[in-house]
Amino acid sequence: MSKREDYKRLIVFCLASIIILAQAAAFAYVWYDYYRGLIFEPFWRKGNWVLIAIYALIDVMFAKLYGGLRVGYLKKIDIFYSLTLATICTNIVTYLQITLINRWFLPVAPMLEMTGVQIIMALLWIWGSQYIYAKIYGARKLLVIYGEKNPGDLIQKMKTRRDKYEICGTVHVDRGEEEIHRMMEEYEGVIIWDLPSETRNRYLKFCFANSIRCYVSPKISDIILAGSDRIHLFDTPLLLSRNHGLSVEQRAMKRLLDILVSGIGIIIASPLMLLIAVLVKAYDGGPVFYRQNRLTTDGREFRICKFRSMCVDSEKNGARLASKHDSRITPVGMVLRNLHLDELPQLFNVFAGDMSLVGPRPERSEIMREYEKELPEFFYRLKVKAGLTGYAQVYGKYNTTPYDKLKLDLYYIENYSFLLDLKLLFMTVKIFFQKEVSEGVEDTQMNALKSSDTVSGLQEEEDGSELAEDVSKVEEEE
Repeated sequence: MSKREDYKRLIVFCLASIIILAQAAAFAYVWYDYYRGLIFEPFWRKGNWVLIAIYALIDVMFAKLYGGLRVGYLKKIDIFYSLTLATICTNIVTYLQITLINRWFLPVAPMLEMTGVQIIMALLWIWGSQYIYAKIYGARKLLVIYGEKNPGDLIQKMKTRRDKYEICGTVHVDRGEEEIHRMMEEYEGVIIWDLPSETRNRYLKFCFANSIRCYVSPKISDIILAGSDRIHLFDTPLLLSRNHGLSVEQRAMKRLLDILVSGIGIIIASPLMLLIAVLVKAYDGGPVFYRQNRLTTDGREFRICKFRSMCVDSEKNGARLASKHDSRITPVGMVLRNLHLDELPQLFNVFAGDMSLVGPRPERSEIMREYEKELPEFFYRLKVKAGLTGYAQVYGKYNTTPYDKLKLDLYYIENYSFLLDLKLLFMTVKIFFQKEVSEGVEDTQMNALKSSDTVSGLQEEEDGSELAEDVSKVEEEE
């Protein structure tokens, strides 16, 4: 199994190298054929090589940031979005770099033509690399070990990636550990689905001892411990969980980024916001903005501002989330919601300090109370300021269950860094083109709670003694 994984990593590395070298070669052609001859003081030979190498490094950086090189992991369309965005960002940075070298602007047409060629190259590479990967490595056959909570929702989600995962068997823990250990040998991996901590940890240790690939559904306590500091002052390892949200330095850096980016965003987006305001007003003559009380740090309320995407008096029968086929959404509002443009006025909330650019999305108090009835830990999200975008928005969806949303937001809080904020801001651009991210709840739901969520808080059974040390590996296959 270890050799199989080594070969897989080698193949993925070789496939990724092909597209990076191909895009760097396209830039090299444009540089030598056009831009080099226009530079006031052209480079010597090695200087040209360095510039091309820098281009390749920038391309790798953006491609890894957006996940454009993750052959066999992401879907084809996601890789295309990611690689296209990475290519555009790389070419913008490179054009600015050429401008600095020349001390003045040069024609941008060659860069635009090169970008078009590179996108076509990316399409061919995605099709070819995914075909090669699928031929060599089919879907991994998995066994689901579950307890009181039915794994049906998880299985349905994993069926959307039949190219990568194949759920070939399920077994209840009541079958007994000896029988389940024997069954594990027939599969290429196991999923430990929401078991009590003590039981979960025994299976986890067995998988570790026998080098069995294991996917674990993390508990809230796992995520809290994943962000802990490791203390090695004694010969007994300790984990320190500070549990106070962000430090004063982190809050200062975060606020500085909020003011800078939201201020620039307001200036740049002003013409677009003016156009949207006219369209919203022209459709039904109602108010342009939709204001509502939402919760931020420590439960403090503030008035969030959005472009109105629903008809007037849309919540006269009570607060509820938007559903997949919600008749309350206007035609103009549908476009705004699909492109996330209804969120633009929240830049003013960020600039005023009520929100941050990145953080848990703010909930209204009525829905918060409903969630806390079934999931008392949901208020943990309020340890940091509410955000315009967040970890749960980048890696989840609009209708992600509260339990999963809480775990995603907790991962952000416990692993916060300035670089993570920057990464999530860049990643947010990609989700604009993914329709499923803004998909509403089912038409029969008032909020994102499902019947299976009612046991979420009760099934934690946190013994604090043997928890997974790095839960971040659960969300991303190594």
